[in-house]
Amino acid sequence: MKKFLLQFFTWWNGQTLGTRFHTWRHGAEVGRDEFGNIYYEGGTDSEGRTRRWVIYADQAEASMIPPGWHGWIHHRVDVAPSQENYAAREWQKPHLPNLTGSAAAYRPKGSLLSGGHRPQVTGDYDAWTPGG
Repeated sequence: MKKFLLQFFTWWNGQTLGTRFHTWRHGAEVGRDEFGNIYYEGGTDSEGRTRRWVIYADQAEASMIPPGWHGWIHHRVDVAPSQENYAAREWQKPHLPNLTGSAAAYRPKGSLLSGGHRPQVTGDYDAWTPGG
């Protein structure tokens, strides 16, 4: 019951009822990734391409789509990673969650939230004044 209510009232937990209904009517499962996300295709979009979408395993976080699936879902490649022997390149980094807004977010030197102080002004800048 809790899962049903979450799907009914929130869009960021898995899928909404509208998405569930659309997936049931038009979707064909293409594959799953290592995070548990499920990828579907079916129907056509306004440009005549096959419509593709993802149902996230947990919260809807776009950074949770691996590189191979990202290329497929954005029509960069025609073959889904589940239908080929896809291997990540050596330069592709493993997934890191988006930490913006959390305590672990990046805070540069001088940020008020990092507890640091701004560096002292060196005096090599002269402010513009009108007529001066």
